[in-house]
Amino acid sequence: MKNLLFLCCCLSFSMTAQQVALSYYLPTDVTYNQEIPTPKSIIGHEVGEWHITHDKLVTYMKALAASSDRITIEDRGKTFEDRPLLLLTITTPKNHQNIESIRENHIAGTNNDAIDISKNPIVVYQGFSIHGNEPSGSNAALAVAYYLAAAEGAEIDDLLENTVILLDPSFNPDGLQRFAHWANTNRSKNTNPDPNDREYTETWPRGRTNHYQFDMNRDWLPVQLPESKARIASFHKWLPNILTDHHEMGSNASFFFQPGIPSRTNPLTPQRNQDLTKEIASYHAKAFDKMGSLYYSEESFDDFYYGKGSTFPDINGSIGILFEQASSRGHAQETVNGVLTFPFTIRNQFTAALSTLEAARKMRTKILQYQQDFYQESRNSGARKALVFGDEKDAAKSYHLAEVLQHHQIKIHEVKANFTENGKTFKKGYSYVVPMNQKNQRLVKAMFDVRTQFKDSLFYDVSAWTFNHAFGVDYAEDISLSKAGSEILDLKMKAGVVSFKSDYGYLMPWNEYYTPKALSAIIEKGLRTKVAMKNFKNGENSYDYGTIFIPVQNQKLSSIAIFQALKKIAKESHVVINGVNTGLNDGIDLGSNNFSAIAKQKVAMLVGDGIAGNASGEIWHLLDQRFDMPVTRLDMRYFTRVAISKYTAIIIPSSANIGAKAEEKLKEWVQEGGTLIGYKNTAKWLAKSKFIKLAFEATKMDTIAGVSFENKGLKFGAQYIGGAIFEANIDRSHPINFGYKNDKIALFRNSTLFIKADTKSYNNPIQYTEKPLLSGYISSENAKLIKNTVPFKVQKLGKGRVIVFTDNTNFRAFWLGTNKLLMNAIFFGDKM
Repeated sequence: MKNLLFLCCCLSFSMTAQQVALSYYLPTDVTYNQEIPTPKSIIGHEVGEWHITHDKLVTYMKALAASSDRITIEDRGKTFEDRPLLLLTITTPKNHQNIESIRENHIAGTNNDAIDISKNPIVVYQGFSIHGNEPSGSNAALAVAYYLAAAEGAEIDDLLENTVILLDPSFNPDGLQRFAHWANTNRSKNTNPDPNDREYTETWPRGRTNHYQFDMNRDWLPVQLPESKARIASFHKWLPNILTDHHEMGSNASFFFQPGIPSRTNPLTPQRNQDLTKEIASYHAKAFDKMGSLYYSEESFDDFYYGKGSTFPDINGSIGILFEQASSRGHAQETVNGVLTFPFTIRNQFTAALSTLEAARKMRTKILQYQQDFYQESRNSGARKALVFGDEKDAAKSYHLAEVLQHHQIKIHEVKANFTENGKTFKKGYSYVVPMNQKNQRLVKAMFDVRTQFKDSLFYDVSAWTFNHAFGVDYAEDISLSKAGSEILDLKMKAGVVSFKSDYGYLMPWNEYYTPKALSAIIEKGLRTKVAMKNFKNGENSYDYGTIFIPVQNQKLSSIAIFQALKKIAKESHVVINGVNTGLNDGIDLGSNNFSAIAKQKVAMLVGDGIAGNASGEIWHLLDQRFDMPVTRLDMRYFTRVAISKYTAIIIPSSANIGAKAEEKLKEWVQEGGTLIGYKNTAKWLAKSKFIKLAFEATKMDTIAGVSFENKGLKFGAQYIGGAIFEANIDRSHPINFGYKNDKIALFRNSTLFIKADTKSYNNPIQYTEKPLLSGYISSENAKLIKNTVPFKVQKLGKGRVIVFTDNTNFRAFWLGTNKLLMNAIFFGDKM
């Protein structure tokens, strides 16, 4: 009967929209409690008939929790668009009565290997559709939740008695809502499976990402987004034994479950983890064989980057499992495997969710023991040493890295007293000590891991993410624990202050992370500001390049009003602003022409078709969330029709070509004095369109010999830089580098654009070193090309400037160490 119903689902699309019953998904040898509401009775349609919108998903989950004593529901916060981040806890009513004791006993077993964990319930976290346009997961969550609430019989009783299920019905509410709207508003009465139909091609920026266009399946480790903070808090609160992550892939594929490619597993992941993953896979295979659904394993994807949902658990004593279902991208689509219907994709996800629970039930003791052993080995291998990180001139970057560690329940301590290690000063209040003799020391190692040798040269995601480089802080290992002060239980950002009221002027060092936020607010108050183009000393204080000067005289505000405004701005931006009594300095004086006036900035950014969505989202988030600076997003659909003369800076995230009319418009704008900032592929287009003169190193491969047809793709794939970290020398006197205290910088790179250096050294303010690789993978061919090239260029065009970056300075919201490069380009571009 089920097979016949599925056949109808596949074939009936030609005349009317597909019809499907709930029984299509559910096991038939189980009875169901009639008191539990079905999805249709609450949301008004069957699972898979329409794409579930997040509001309806929430409504159903709340209805289930209200009607079933097996379910409690928790609202853990809001997305950027104010949607709730729900978590269902599903187990027996008896377990619910003792749920906190169960949780505490579970955690205790990870802290003490003498505790008998054999009778504990296993904890399974099931999460769905972190990519909003991979909706079969969240739609399957409707059926999974119903089954767990309504199914009756000895097997479900045994499962719930011995399992605590944490069900996250939508990892990405904003993206899910965006995609559901697209799929539903483009659905025809007569379902059309033609892949060329509009239904199957979303508009920019598509539903994969969250509100600010972030791929949230890369944020499990950095924890920068509200959705991530909620689920990471739940993860560490429970330390689940298994976490499932339900995705979709190309329509012509089948179904994937882990393990991934064995040679691409992170070396920090225990082999036993992979062995257990493979054993769990046998339960998936059995379930899919019974249905006749195609599947594969161990042939793609990987377990290397710990920022993904299927890999993050592996460094935390859990087992992460990735599911990838071929996507219908709408309601039914023609594929090489026949017409792929949306209900079929949902059924496969539902089946994988249940096969996971079956594996958890049968392997419970074994998996619980693995987790206990993982933490025992972790505690035993922790050295009686510590690591330290900080920046003596930037408390905010250090704070934000410490904040990430605390999200992961890693213990951090104050620096007991200022000290110097490897030529770097670690200052109390600006630095943090992390003891390695703690439970999560493996996770600490993963965060700060440096790796340049690999078994495999292909990566599904980045090959490096070393946090001290990402946050741009000084770092040292193997520090004596005697350097550690008190443990920090209440982490607070350093307070911002104005030293005293001045009738002469104020100086704001540009080193702190949030100085661009402060400068923007100061200018918005109508205050004139200047930037120091040279170093100087005023009284006992030394000031670096980029120091901001706010004179008191000849301003629109009175001296007391200026003082009050600066106090508020300093507090909100966590910066120190120093009052001064004299303009006479050691070095340039405050009235010198070496203090250059700063114009009020009005920033725009090109978005839409042809523009990289993730990159534009990162910039939008940086300006909007971090620096409280408005950015006008100009969509390519109407860009050529709007006046742009009012903008001082226009940013083009990575793009190959924006068209002839847009090119002409932009060129005229730059020539009239605008600052154009382009990233990655935009650099090639700008060079080709004669905005800027660039000479690129030609990427090429060595002669390929001895490579079989089967392996030819591996050779070409190995030339791609999927994400690695490189060192560059910087000229701190150049405005692009204002605010940096060191002469070197760590840059994230995931491109093979190599710009040749200029013959004039002062035109190379950022230049890769002779051996620039700090962490990650680069092929031997590209390693030869990258050395001594430049990732940044600026040239005049008429009255304006054209600035290009080959690297992403705003990567995934956690690369704080290079965010200031963009801000310098915006505020000081006209001085370059």
